[in-house]
Amino acid sequence: MELEDLQTFVEVADAGGVSPAARRLGVSKSIVSRRLVRLEAALGVQLLARTTRGAALTEAGALFRDYAARASAEIDAARETILPAGELRGRLRIAAPLSFGPKHFAPVLAEMARRHPQLHIHTCYSDRFVDLVTEGYDCAIRVGYIQDSTLIARRVGPIYGRLVASPEYIRMHGSPETPEELGAHQALMQGTEAWQFMDGDKLVTVRPQGRFKADNALALVAAALAGLGIGFLPDGVTEEYVASGALVPVMTRHPPPPAGVYLIRPPGQHPARKIRVLTEMLIACFERVPHSPGPVARA
Repeated sequence: MELEDLQTFVEVADAGGVSPAARRLGVSKSIVSRRLVRLEAALGVQLLARTTRGAALTEAGALFRDYAARASAEIDAARETILPAGELRGRLRIAAPLSFGPKHFAPVLAEMARRHPQLHIHTCYSDRFVDLVTEGYDCAIRVGYIQDSTLIARRVGPIYGRLVASPEYIRMHGSPETPEELGAHQALMQGTEAWQFMDGDKLVTVRPQGRFKADNALALVAAALAGLGIGFLPDGVTEEYVASGALVPVMTRHPPPPAGVYLIRPPGQHPARKIRVLTEMLIACFERVPHSPGPVARA
């Protein structure tokens, strides 16, 4: 019985079909199917009932799934223990934000792959909220203010942002001076989020309103440049426009509190060594950048 057959079966069981499991594993559907056939032949029992909609666990498959997952995890842990110091292998699936992940996080992941030739890194860049457990990710890099969750979060660095608007918007609508005055302005938002600002030592929460919403910081920058409203945006995507005068910081006497960059993983007793190494590399990266770029919206 091959380890990769066990791991493939767990992926198919969790993903609900051969096609999504193949995408997770980064292999063809035919390879996944061959591994499943080989495992079922070794066990002498059918684990999955194939349908036009995917694959459903048989009674035997449902019983076997947890044993297969535990066995795979134990063997992976044992492999890590006996590998030469510092060497990583296997697969690491990461979810990262699209707005600035390719620019600010991809170099760290590329360096990790360079240092560890036997490690396969698969990264999905998207600004949508990814369910790590359901979608089979090992970890995620998230930014903003982390909400309560059963997931385990490790802060790896700070995020700085500010309110900005175009000179044209300010000329036509004025510039808010206090958080209370934001209610009279059009806000450029990701959804229905709350914005937080400092008033001396006090934290003030505002729920802005606006007609332009997008789940991507770069799209909100475009709206701010077009004069559609005030955006609460990361320094990393606005600094060049502020430097050129295309965008102007507003309400500077009430800055937002620093947000953070977090490495998120599903609950478990101990993180895999490859996740620990990625965490350490991200922390080192942010330590080299005093004011690290990134968004300030919710994680």
